[in-house]
Amino acid sequence: MRLLIVGQLGGQLSTASKIAMDRGAAVVHAQSITEALAVLRSGKGADLVMVDVREDIGALVTHLEDERIHVPLVACGLEADARAAVNAIRAGAKEYIPLPPDPELIAAILEAVTQDRDDLIYRDQAMAAVVRLAEQIAPSDASVLITGESGTGKEVISRHVHRKSSRASQPFISINCAAIPEHLLESELFGHEKGAFTGAVARRIGKFEEADGGTLMLDEISEMDVRLQAKLLRAIQERVIDRVGGSKPVPVNIRIIATSNRNLADAVAEGTFREDLLYRLNVVNLKLPPLRERPADVLALSAHFVELYAKANGFKPMGMSEGARKLLTVNSWKGNVRELENTMHRAVLLSGGGEITEEAIRMPDGSPITGNAAANQTVARAASAAEAVNRTMVGRTVADVERDLILETLDHCLGNRTHAAKILGISIRTLRNKLNQYSDEGVPIAAPGDARSPASA
Repeated sequence: MRLLIVGQLGGQLSTASKIAMDRGAAVVHAQSITEALAVLRSGKGADLVMVDVREDIGALVTHLEDERIHVPLVACGLEADARAAVNAIRAGAKEYIPLPPDPELIAAILEAVTQDRDDLIYRDQAMAAVVRLAEQIAPSDASVLITGESGTGKEVISRHVHRKSSRASQPFISINCAAIPEHLLESELFGHEKGAFTGAVARRIGKFEEADGGTLMLDEISEMDVRLQAKLLRAIQERVIDRVGGSKPVPVNIRIIATSNRNLADAVAEGTFREDLLYRLNVVNLKLPPLRERPADVLALSAHFVELYAKANGFKPMGMSEGARKLLTVNSWKGNVRELENTMHRAVLLSGGGEITEEAIRMPDGSPITGNAAANQTVARAASAAEAVNRTMVGRTVADVERDLILETLDHCLGNRTHAAKILGISIRTLRNKLNQYSDEGVPIAAPGDARSPASA
């Protein structure tokens, strides 16, 4: 994490700086707001700014907004500076840290304000396969395209690739292409020279230069305008960029990771995405499965979020009832990890420090989550099939029983291999190998979306 500290406060900020460095932060000092703005424009960047409460925080916030520099800001001051603390919050500071600094408070602020969620938590085999591929290609400089539904963890896996790469000690910079207006995105990416347009009061280094030596993540790249895609393609191919209003190209040395929740091949067919850019980005594709296809991850992530939010709200470690766990695994989680996190945060608050039961697993409006009816029916049908097979096991070989159990479960899942594998407790690869074996033996297999006819069952 990159921390920018502005001001002095009689050496107390130096103490805060040391505490932050002990917590793993890279710290830069600036004596004044003017110097701090110069640091932020220069491409050194910051993930968090801690500023002396006696500085003009309102002016700093205004400058940051005018120049579209997005960085959270916390104010620091002596405990007696109550009025200054209130004014700092009103001016736009997110938090106020009293001095002399408390190590645990500094650590909590660093985590809370920067929303550090880099932990890669997974237990499911479907996700494990993606992580293995990510770690295999991480040491290279190859461009990576990460695809998956919104909320599946694309930024988390991007940061994991960076941490496992040879660039891990260099910056990881991300930019959301969908969150920045089209006419401003070029400046955000490539930077601009003073006077290049109205509001360009000084040279500003863009994300490409800020990420020099490290990794640049282009989030939701499918939302980038086609005309800007051409400039991006040149930057990736030639490793040079042109600042807006600049007169000479600037060399950059970065690794590109792009993410999308859309099918970029469809976007190419629609004419909204350049095919040559897709080829440049898609050297390696990491496709994240949705959470509903990762039941083991649901429970692992739930436990993580319960621990996180119990601690944040001052509760003792909290457990979950068996009913709550079952309810979590049958819900469809259309919002994926993001929805699950919000649900568990809500459950912690509703439980008030006690065990989390089914009653605490609720929708944002307070209505109960009843689970996915289709999933429940599938589980019930599979259980019924397993019971029927069990009654007729006597006198048959283990291989025969296994085959019938697999095929009956697949029938009741309407040919869905992923659901059948989860119910059977085997990997999708094992299931496919078994089905290939049965097919070679001439046994009819249910096609996806269908089941075998009663005559063949």
